[in-house]
Amino acid sequence: MDFATFLIQCLNSLQYGLLLFLVASGLTLIFGIMGVINLAHGSFYMIGAYMAYALAPVVAATFGGGFFATLAAGLVLAVLLGYVLEWAFFSFLYEREHLQQVLMTYGLILVFEELRSILVGDDVHGVQAPEMLAGTLPLGDVMTYPVYRLFISGVCLLLALGMFLVLKRTRLGMMIRAGSTNREMVQSLGIDIKFLYRVVFAGGVAIAVLAGMVAAPVSSVYPGMGNSVLIICFVVVVIGGIGSIRGALLAALLIGAVDTFGKVLLPQAAGVLVYVLMALILLWKPDGLFKAG
Repeated sequence: MDFATFLIQCLNSLQYGLLLFLVASGLTLIFGIMGVINLAHGSFYMIGAYMAYALAPVVAATFGGGFFATLAAGLVLAVLLGYVLEWAFFSFLYEREHLQQVLMTYGLILVFEELRSILVGDDVHGVQAPEMLAGTLPLGDVMTYPVYRLFISGVCLLLALGMFLVLKRTRLGMMIRAGSTNREMVQSLGIDIKFLYRVVFAGGVAIAVLAGMVAAPVSSVYPGMGNSVLIICFVVVVIGGIGSIRGALLAALLIGAVDTFGKVLLPQAAGVLVYVLMALILLWKPDGLFKAG
């Protein structure tokens, strides 16, 4: 493997890991802070990808906007979707057993898949990257790297920094961390914990939808795409530590490196290397790399 190829694989692993973090961070927020096992989280990623495909012509015809206008419209719809779902379904699950949470969220997966089939169909679709990001950068004499993949990495890094600042440096973040530790105490201080959880859930949904929207031009849009990403996101959450944003980031980057280089160096074993990594880390630290926070 020459240096240019190695550099490309490093960039690919970074982009994949950061995108994985973007999806998993919403899951670890909902799981770690609200205590809800949300199997439908992968469906939000799928909804984002289909939004990037279906909203683009509507936004262009209505507002004359392109890809970034579609992202903005999708984020607004995602926040509304998350807020309504938490109010209608998830607000009843906080005191329920995990089995009931699993059954209800699995039911939501079936509902979302059926709605997707009715509204958009079962074909595979492609999403065009914006023209300003459609070029490539030269790496070495003959190799190039897509600018759009670098854009994905940049978006994920900015959101990771934003989440860290919100959780660690703002009053809202302080209330979210307190609510995850002692819900009754937060309520006794006069804080509306129901609204707080609704905000957290809407934010988690919006992050997953955004991940699906920015990933659509490089991964295409196809039925069931949320189910595959859900499994690997749970691996990220378990490795990083339930409720830990920095743990999710480190775990996602590790998985991105193991998966990307595993497919190049050990293609026969690439499918199991991520789970071997998870087993080894859990043997070393059974609660994950970091505690919640």
